[in-house]
Amino acid sequence: MFSFFKKKAPPASPPPPSSLPVPAAPEATQAPPAEATPQDASPQPAATAEAAPKAGWLTRLRQGLRKTGGSIAQVFTGTRIDEALYEDLESALLMADAGVGATQALLADLKRRVKENKATDVATVKALLADAITELLRPLERGLVVGQHTPTVIMVAGVNGAGKTTTIGKLTRHLAAADQRVLLAAADTFRAAAREQLAAWADRNRVEIVSQEGGDPAAVSFDAVNAGRARGCDVVIADTAGRLPTQLHLMEELKKIKRVIAKAQPDAPHEVLLVVDGNTGQNALAQVQAFDAALGLTGLVVTKLDGTAKGGVLAAIARWCSEAKRPLAVYFIGVGEALEDLQPFNAREFARALLD
Repeated sequence: MFSFFKKKAPPASPPPPSSLPVPAAPEATQAPPAEATPQDASPQPAATAEAAPKAGWLTRLRQGLRKTGGSIAQVFTGTRIDEALYEDLESALLMADAGVGATQALLADLKRRVKENKATDVATVKALLADAITELLRPLERGLVVGQHTPTVIMVAGVNGAGKTTTIGKLTRHLAAADQRVLLAAADTFRAAAREQLAAWADRNRVEIVSQEGGDPAAVSFDAVNAGRARGCDVVIADTAGRLPTQLHLMEELKKIKRVIAKAQPDAPHEVLLVVDGNTGQNALAQVQAFDAALGLTGLVVTKLDGTAKGGVLAAIARWCSEAKRPLAVYFIGVGEALEDLQPFNAREFARALLD
């Protein structure tokens, strides 16, 4: 779970055993007694314990995408590989919000794979489609790196209701559990409830927060970055007000926040993340394009893939990134409200869940 974090250079002396990640503790308490045989002491039980949460996550992901997956899976209920199958698959992908460009690219790639592999049954075609989707999504699969800058400054944007503040809270929890010292900037001064929500996450995660009632968002961000540098924090996360990309005056405010952060720390922000609601369909792609034009995004977090969401929009985003030569990453995807429901994006896992 914490492999995507790059810690700062360790001190000269080796860290004590107690500095190991917290999730290892429950497994340690279940270790066999000292008199156990070498077979009992093998690492296999630990591997099984680690696999259980992962299996649960994959199940929730499949359930979240079952609306999309069900419509695509129906295409493969027949027995013939013919033009009708490809036409039905085209319709299913378009209905899944994959977009015209991504759908055409996937179908062309699939036909090539079917020909090269001399596929003769629809089950093989379905497996080849999973491979094609994985290859399309693979450029989006990249880990979030912290520790190369002190502090690493992350600016988070998104429209109202996308789950931006909740995502920040979950990310803060994971960072804090990985021994990162985090400071939050409540730069969403437009909505009092957002400031209170972020303060609640800060209290829950036992991290510091810089907040001003009714203050200027850029000023709050500036103060937070300076405070993070002075206090030796590893990460500073700035929560910005949710807004629609059509609200040009508010988008200008986001640009101002980014400029002011750079004044506090010249190489910052190091990450500009957009939180996208997976239920918004092709509008999610429009949001990515608009926010990227305004801020120069570095990565995305796709949330709420747990209901009516059509996961094909990630294919549309991947296609756009390829055509526009924008190397964006989908750092995390979320399938629910629980902490463990925010996980790093894995192209192969997502493709399989999309087709189950």
